Amino acid sequence: MKTLKHFYNTADFRREEILALIDLALRMKNGQLTKDLNGKSLAMLFFNPSLRTRVSFMVAMQKLGGLAIDLPIKDGAYSFEFTGNAVMNQGAIEHVKDAAQVLSGYCDAVAIRSSELITSAKESAEVLSWDELKNDLVIRAFMKYASFPVINMESNVYHPCQGLGDAVTMVEKLGDTKGKKYVLTWSYHPKALPMATPNSQILAACDLGMEVVVAHPLGWELDPQIIYSMTQRAKQSGGSIKFTSSMEEALKDSQVVCAKSWGALKYYGNWEEEKEIRGGLINWIVDQKKMDMTDNAYFMHCLPVRRNVEVTDDVIDGDNSWVYDQAENRLWAQMAVLSTLLC
Repeated sequence: MKTLKHFYNTADFRREEILALIDLALRMKNGQLTKDLNGKSLAMLFFNPSLRTRVSFMVAMQKLGGLAIDLPIKDGAYSFEFTGNAVMNQGAIEHVKDAAQVLSGYCDAVAIRSSELITSAKESAEVLSWDELKNDLVIRAFMKYASFPVINMESNVYHPCQGLGDAVTMVEKLGDTKGKKYVLTWSYHPKALPMATPNSQILAACDLGMEVVVAHPLGWELDPQIIYSMTQRAKQSGGSIKFTSSMEEALKDSQVVCAKSWGALKYYGNWEEEKEIRGGLINWIVDQKKMDMTDNAYFMHCLPVRRNVEVTDDVIDGDNSWVYDQAENRLWAQMAVLSTLLC
């Protein structure tokens, strides 16, 4: 993957390149690890809260012999201007054009998390329409101006590190994934959540040649352009993808079940109306009764999870739960990306 510059979306790369990253991650996990990044540094910009992503990237750089620098910008102490030709007489301290080029001189890559819907306390963020947010202004601005690799740690549209980590987990656990039935089901959550994670999780399953089924309530459809990309990736891998509004129908005979909530696209900027409808969907929870409809399926969730809201304790704590393996494999997946980008 020597042509790799930025890691924004797994679908930007050939399936063979993604499979190579999965293989490298598993080899690293099994002990084939060298300090490839000795003397290299990674700048990290978190515009949103983070636990797994922050820690796993810091540990990944340390294990590879490099240095991760967590820049303190989340609380607004340092703000950027992202629009071109801006007259900067308001709150922004620095234009992204300058920041990206300066960081390019200090570090070897930058990793960015910027999602308008990730909140730490508020029920949901005040956001623009989906058509505006899907432009991913923040991370694309860094990609435009930086002269070093930019890694997407979750944007409005994609979370490629989560998708790759999930793929590593499924290959590790299942071996041959082709033809295995993978279900990603929407689950109830009291907040409207980003759709970056399910987008990337589905793309990952499509790359693995799985029979992918996406279940969600009517009105919670994914973006048509991203569905097209998923369909193309599934075809290329010899897999398939279909959509249903019935969780129960989707779960039948499945081998892997992944639960994830997201906000309805048509209600972006109007969450009060979405909340009223979403409140009637509390039955969209993964419980043992629903898991009994599967082919003894394994359960996945990216975490954090609202226990007994999205999934019941007996499922997430059961023998068929992969959630902690899934979280650990984020580390190895990101190490593979960093090693490939920076060596």
